[in-house]
Amino acid sequence: MQRVKPPFRADHVGSLLRSAALKDARAKREAGQITDEQLKAIEDREIDAIIKKQEQAGLKSITDGEYRRAFWNYDFLGKLPGVEAYLGERKIKFQGKNPKPMMLRVVGKLGAFSDHPMIEHFKFVQSHTRQTAKMTIPSPSSLHFRYGRSAVPEAIYPDMAEFYNDLGQSYRKAVRAFADAGCRYIQLDEVNFTYLCDPALRQQVTERGDDPEKLPHIYAKVINAAISDVPSDMMTAMHLCRGNFQSTFVASGGYEPVAEILFNEINIQAYFMEYDTDRAGGFEPLRFVPKNKLVVLGLVTSKSGKLESKDELKRRIEQASKYIGLDQLCLSPQCGFASTEEGNILAEDEQWAKLRMIAELSEEVWGK
Repeated sequence: MQRVKPPFRADHVGSLLRSAALKDARAKREAGQITDEQLKAIEDREIDAIIKKQEQAGLKSITDGEYRRAFWNYDFLGKLPGVEAYLGERKIKFQGKNPKPMMLRVVGKLGAFSDHPMIEHFKFVQSHTRQTAKMTIPSPSSLHFRYGRSAVPEAIYPDMAEFYNDLGQSYRKAVRAFADAGCRYIQLDEVNFTYLCDPALRQQVTERGDDPEKLPHIYAKVINAAISDVPSDMMTAMHLCRGNFQSTFVASGGYEPVAEILFNEINIQAYFMEYDTDRAGGFEPLRFVPKNKLVVLGLVTSKSGKLESKDELKRRIEQASKYIGLDQLCLSPQCGFASTEEGNILAEDEQWAKLRMIAELSEEVWGK
């Protein structure tokens, strides 16, 4: 049976390949050839077009494709009161290409949230679709995991417990602000739990002075604070992946090290889980998912244009259903198609073919 509320049987993570017109406009704005107002008009036009394309593909959850962002994370976090985004040296490396070395640091007390431009970004989507408008923001752990204590000056936060508390309160106000703007489907993009499944990254965390066994519990408390003031009809989801930049990745390792915390300590209702390669491990960790939670299987890769076999996808859904009820499952790509403005290495037509196929397959598996 299809779902009438999110997550939908056919869903997607959020980001989409940027259109040629949008890329051209951004380049012209950077060169000073057009104004902010002119860029916004082009963004509005291009977002309206991809909203229609999502609807035509059969999707019921609609995003702006993250068309107004350069990065999935820095554009949101860098505009929180007390946080600064800047160019620095990357701490986490991709397997191959690496994006611009953006960094984050705390420059003042956290805990506030006001006048964030992404509230208006959400309102635009909501006003241009009759389907469910979905908002995606980075998980609060993204302000800490890549940098650790080095991004949190002791002069501002001598006690890290106060930092985590204030971070949770900033996010609680942010999530509530989206809810007050009409959002009823919000997704926290969480790569750090999956990074903590990779032995090499766990070692990096240990070497800088953090405990990879304790961090998931700490992050769980912050996430729970972030979603502690949501309306009862608001769906809270979490997306998990192992890095996504121009079809490359950061981490490898199954979910087993964090599964119990992920599914039973965090009050999130649905999990978008990367499962497009062996790097994500098997479906066994899904045995920890409570009956009242949902998993969106990221079986379709956004990293290449090759269209998956429907029969193979059905076989994998059947495998997953040995550990979790079929009625608790949905289907999506493993990640967005463009976590940064550069996008993954595939064509726009290939992207839309994958999304249409997901919608078709959802009806074949769960009915109309």
